[in-house]
Amino acid sequence: MNRFASMYLLGIVSILSVGYALSQTAVVPVPASPETSLETTVAAFGAVGDGQADDTDAIQRAVDAGIGCVRLAKGSYRITRSIVVDLDRVGYTSFAGDGVARLVMAGPGPALRFAGTHFKSADPQTFAPQIWDRQRMPCVDGLGIAGDHPEAIGIQAAGTMQLTITCTHIRGVLHGIHLVENNRNVTIADCHIYENRGVGIYYDNVNLHQSNITNCHISYCAGGGIVSRQGNVRNIHVSGCDIESNMSPDTPPTANVLIDCRGSPAGTAEVAITGCTIQHNNPSPDSANIRIIGRSEPSGTLELVREGHVTITGNVLSDVQVNVHLQDCRGVVLTGNTFWQGYRHNLLVEDCSNIIVGPNNFDRNPRYSYGNTLDANNSLVIRNSEDCTLTGLHITNVWRAPAGLLIENCRRMHVTSCTILDCDNAGLLCRNVTDSRIADCLIRDDRPAADSRRPVVEGGSE
Repeated sequence: MNRFASMYLLGIVSILSVGYALSQTAVVPVPASPETSLETTVAAFGAVGDGQADDTDAIQRAVDAGIGCVRLAKGSYRITRSIVVDLDRVGYTSFAGDGVARLVMAGPGPALRFAGTHFKSADPQTFAPQIWDRQRMPCVDGLGIAGDHPEAIGIQAAGTMQLTITCTHIRGVLHGIHLVENNRNVTIADCHIYENRGVGIYYDNVNLHQSNITNCHISYCAGGGIVSRQGNVRNIHVSGCDIESNMSPDTPPTANVLIDCRGSPAGTAEVAITGCTIQHNNPSPDSANIRIIGRSEPSGTLELVREGHVTITGNVLSDVQVNVHLQDCRGVVLTGNTFWQGYRHNLLVEDCSNIIVGPNNFDRNPRYSYGNTLDANNSLVIRNSEDCTLTGLHITNVWRAPAGLLIENCRRMHVTSCTILDCDNAGLLCRNVTDSRIADCLIRDDRPAADSRRPVVEGGSE
């Protein structure tokens, strides 16, 4: 055997020997510390998750350790006080439940409270370095939260930037998601907020610009579905949601979507509600699907300010006392919506200006003639308003009302190309309407023993 062949054979033997030695050596994993492992769950900090033990301290230790992703394995984690996430102290933090873990809040206050230090605008020039370095985008994903105390709240946030809540289920609490003080750029998506005693998503006297609520089910919250009161709120975008029955006969009047600017120097404006089903329930007193009370109270002035810049489009709205109620608003556009079962009104506009109501369908479909649905009046009323345009409305079968469309005590109203059919008393009734134009409308009543109708004008001038 030549020298080259010998060296080659020796190399093969050496490789085989090393491979055999490795195969006989046990691989001992190096245990990761709770502070560094990406797979660590709260069990490493002492949480039990059996629904009986008090896991508050264990979960708080996991947060305070700064592990970042606070992961909860399958189970029910009973807590008796809020898990507080001091973002500036612990750094980036998220909660992950993978759809199989839930917190049971057995004490007062929020199950999770995110506390940041950003109390300024979303202008990049206003940010302190630690907001990006330690606090941005706290997340909750795949987690259930249940209430076991009358004052329990799901999630509360103050001083946060880019709070993101996804695939989260909140039930049996007072308020589902409670936004207070100051927050910016909130995203809530793919969540189920169901059967709560108060509000589903609550803008509670908060300074908050830029928030998106998408693809959520928000139902059976007795204090309202999405509610904004007082505060300084801009840019609420509600899209692709199912929002149902967020009211109760036993609670004060509210709405599936309620924006109430009273008592605020800045109010709520710049709102888009698009592509949602919003409905139920008519037995609740003064219930509404969308109610906007736009009268804000700027400090140092007695001038009336009507908040607005609102778009309501592409929604399906039914089964309440008033489907859409606008009061003291300016600059609201409604178009492409389907309305029915407005037990008092499909549309009620009061003390507003610059309201545009485009093509919408206000109908009474025979497919839905069951139970008490025949009690719905479905009327449209616009009163004490000015500078509004109504065009392309299709109104059918308004019953027990002065007219299908009643306009009273208004000026500079422009009504064109509307179809108003088979309504009791009158198709279109104008009372004390001045400086206005009505043109190119089809108004008829072809029901048995009824005459076709013309517009009725009482007082004022066309």
